[in-house]
Amino acid sequence: MQLTAPATARPGTRTRDADGMAVASFILGLIGLLVFNVFLGPTAIVLAAVSLWRGTRRKGRAYLGMGLGVADLLVLLAFVAMDNTLSWSF
Repeated sequence: MQLTAPATARPGTRTRDADGMAVASFILGLIGLLVFNVFLGPTAIVLAAVSLWRGTRRKGRAYLGMGLGVADLLVLLAFVAMDNTLSWSF
């Protein structure tokens, strides 16, 4: 006797989730250029990589999110090098 319905994924759900991750990585990478780049940069990189691995239809957006995530870390590195501290401020 089965008390619950069988777990079946709806068709297209995996691709839709991957598309959402690609868009989220782009947005987080863009915001990360201004604030919280130490957290948002790596998050954008991971989301972009996962969305590409899952087969997103928005590959350009995922690659932009990955590039912006790397740029976030480069901006952080530049400001840290200028201030000689582990954090930066204006």
